[in-house]
Amino acid sequence: MTTSPLSRRRLLGTAGAAGAAGLVAGAAGGVAGTALAGDDTPPLSTVGSTTVMFHGKHQAGITTAPQSRGHLAAFDLLPDAGRKGAAALLRRWSRTAERLTAGRAVADDTAIALDAGPSSLTVTFGFGHSFFSRTGLEDRRPAALDPLPAFSSDALDPRRSNGDLWVQIGADDALVAFNALRALQKDAAGTARVRWQMNGFNRSAGATARPMTTRNLMGQIDGTRNPRPEEADFEQRVFVPGGGGAKDPEWMAHGSYAVVRRIRMLLDDWEELSREEQERVIGRRKDTGAPLTGGTETTPLDLEKTGPDGRPVVPANAHARISMPETNGGAALLRRPFSFHDGFDEKGVPDAGLLFVCWQADPLRGFVPVQRKLDRGDALSPFIRHEASGLFAVPGGCQPDGYVGRELLEG
Repeated sequence: MTTSPLSRRRLLGTAGAAGAAGLVAGAAGGVAGTALAGDDTPPLSTVGSTTVMFHGKHQAGITTAPQSRGHLAAFDLLPDAGRKGAAALLRRWSRTAERLTAGRAVADDTAIALDAGPSSLTVTFGFGHSFFSRTGLEDRRPAALDPLPAFSSDALDPRRSNGDLWVQIGADDALVAFNALRALQKDAAGTARVRWQMNGFNRSAGATARPMTTRNLMGQIDGTRNPRPEEADFEQRVFVPGGGGAKDPEWMAHGSYAVVRRIRMLLDDWEELSREEQERVIGRRKDTGAPLTGGTETTPLDLEKTGPDGRPVVPANAHARISMPETNGGAALLRRPFSFHDGFDEKGVPDAGLLFVCWQADPLRGFVPVQRKLDRGDALSPFIRHEASGLFAVPGGCQPDGYVGRELLEG
């Protein structure tokens, strides 16, 4: 029997009802046996059919569960773009993101992701410090966007740092993520050029028997102490309040600030340590993520507990001890990183590590005090190198009749 190929729109229309069947088939290693009405093509799996709404109070990609593929990119506006060109670009980008996150094709679609569903695609937009001078909006630049201070562990490449505009793309399918990156780059033609771009990854959805905090390339569970939405102060830690708050302009209402760092992991040096030595550097067990003082991954560290030798079980310079909110005046970051690997050098040393992205309502009360303390004596510092950095103001989400940044650019 000859069947007509499914359009992407038609395929997505059936995905919600058929997702469970697709997931069961995937787990069994076979092809889904349940066909769509009038067609022998199997339905999308649950992973492919999952949609994250583009519109809303906050931009997606901040509290969204980490996806398995990610792209970070910064763009610089062309000299003659100005405020008008920037507004037109954000309008195009928002329309493109709206369509792609819903699993719909865009104009001049390249067919890269033609067979896939939305795969939890998110697209997040932000503004760098330089954006405001290039658009004549210096008087509307948030004070929280002042450049980050220098840290002794920095070895920053200015060519891969900062930028006028920042884009974060995440998806659970590599082709869906790349398709979004390519579409946004094409949208920017004539208005902005790519300043830098980085590719990242996480564990794939469904790769573990149960949901687990992801691991980084050092093998450590990464993100255990993240603030959680069910906590009473989550919103005030991560998001600018409605109306903009005392220090932020009104256009930043419900937005957040993203600190982005490319952190090279010196894996050859790290892997020379024994597991016990690695655990003392971090302050947690490598297998479970539990504190060295006992319990489970979510058990608080017992900073007062000592061993038979009278020394703290969690060393004074352990990364977990130094970075915890309780030792930093309550400063908390919502970490949402991707790992990266960009090949090997001529000596076989991996260029790999963490694309660190953290979110907070105020970077001067979030990232800066924590990083200053880490900079002064973190046991992990000899095994990492900060190679690129950026700070971006990420406004709140938009409604279907608007676009991201409209309150800034048209206010």
